[in-house]
Amino acid sequence: MDKDVIEKEQEVSASKPEKKKKKPLWIAIFTISILLCIGCIIYIIMVLWPSDDVDDLASKVKKPILTEDNKPDADTKNVKNPIDFDKLRKINKDIVAWIKIDDTNIDYPVLRAPSNDQEYYLHRDYKKNYLFAGSIYMESYNKADFSDRDTILYGHNMANGSMFAHLHKFEDTDFFSKHSTYHIYTPDSIKTYKVYSAYEYDNRHINNSFKHFVDDDVFQEYIDYSLKPTSAILSNVRKGSKVTIDDKLVTLSTCTNNRPQNRYLVQGVLIKDEPTD
Repeated sequence: MDKDVIEKEQEVSASKPEKKKKKPLWIAIFTISILLCIGCIIYIIMVLWPSDDVDDLASKVKKPILTEDNKPDADTKNVKNPIDFDKLRKINKDIVAWIKIDDTNIDYPVLRAPSNDQEYYLHRDYKKNYLFAGSIYMESYNKADFSDRDTILYGHNMANGSMFAHLHKFEDTDFFSKHSTYHIYTPDSIKTYKVYSAYEYDNRHINNSFKHFVDDDVFQEYIDYSLKPTSAILSNVRKGSKVTIDDKLVTLSTCTNNRPQNRYLVQGVLIKDEPTD
């Protein structure tokens, strides 16, 4: 047999195993790519898909406000509560309030976490079902009636604008100046808070770090910083705001857009507390 022919046959036979080796490698790469695509799709659905049926809940538990029935009672002078907490309690006893901020998507029930799991509602809806977006909630460190010196409410910064994503509107100076108040409804009151400060903060756990504000000096230090957040990358403070250790605060907390290790805080001070029937 010709020497050249033999050498060519040897080359061909040597290349065959190489091709066999490459085939499983390409299959593995293709499989991994498909899995990555599926993972990305699932993530996008979880983040961008509507949070849950909370809008439907609002239509069921909100009462009409501008009616004769909702005028203050002549005897008690109490206003009618626009939220039907009896219905909410039947759904979940952990629903302790409702928060609404005008010109935002923030119009949600507020849940209180059980003492054995402070992050219970981090990824659960108001029906206690798993939901990536979670709920607006407070930890059990805070009282359900918002009587603590500072009540902290948590909510995710969702890409679809749900939960507490619209807190970031307060980064805009014009929006901040035009939206000075928000409301929290409880079973027996309508509480109005003045937004006096909004700024980016670090990731400290506020209640634990400041020992639940039992100490007057610690609370005063906290207030002083909130009125002048000098180290904050982003901040808006309402001019002329006066906050004392005798005031009741609510701190709304969510994640930041560009620095996930930080938190964005919108702080309100109670300026009106109306009892309701």
